Amino acid sequence: MHFDLGAELRRVRESKKLSLRAVASAVGVSASLLSQVETGKTQPSVSTLYALVNHLGISLDGLMGTSRVTAAPLGLSAVSSADSAPGPDGDRRSDSIVQRREDNPVIEMENGVTWERLAVGDSAIADPLIVTYAPSASSSVEGKMMRHAALEYGVVLEGRLTLRVDFETYELDPGDSFCFDASRPHLYINAGDVPARGIWFVIGRREMAYQTLADLGHDDTGEVRAPASAVEVLQALKALRPEQRG
Repeated sequence: MHFDLGAELRRVRESKKLSLRAVASAVGVSASLLSQVETGKTQPSVSTLYALVNHLGISLDGLMGTSRVTAAPLGLSAVSSADSAPGPDGDRRSDSIVQRREDNPVIEMENGVTWERLAVGDSAIADPLIVTYAPSASSSVEGKMMRHAALEYGVVLEGRLTLRVDFETYELDPGDSFCFDASRPHLYINAGDVPARGIWFVIGRREMAYQTLADLGHDDTGEVRAPASAVEVLQALKALRPEQRG
């Protein structure tokens, strides 16, 4: 399901009473480029999209998640789990538990990068994405490192992807996974001749209280402290959004 990124960015900007020129200046792009993004004439790079999302004070899920309310096929609030099962005619519906692949909101960005948002239900903890980098694609068209307030976890499923974090460069093959604080400068590049595809979990919101990976059970030396139980894992996740505790 194609997601109209430009129209949603414009809606959020106007709802906050921000001028196009002011937002463009704040994120370091031209007003004409932002106008073309909002009208769907061009797509932003990954780094530009993150800059826009951070400046507008919304999350990726907040941006893409609107489709689960406005798009009839999703109907997450109105369709019961029983109704989601395929009927005699093969009907497939998404609900608050299962999101059918044809209902995945899709963003096609500049330079051959595609995001598909996976099911999030009523949670706002993470942005789960299927990420595809076409040959020669990168997260920044200019080749500049990007930073944003989040933790990134991922695993490469197909192809090969180059990940640069600070001054380190990693070649990721199928089955290789990663985890790092996205406030560190980083860049993704597909230098190969076949698409690179994987699953990303981007955890982070402006209002979250986390500061580093240590807040999710990683110490400052980079060693992983394994949770003692499933309960401890759930407690760590809940700690990300203390205001949602019931």
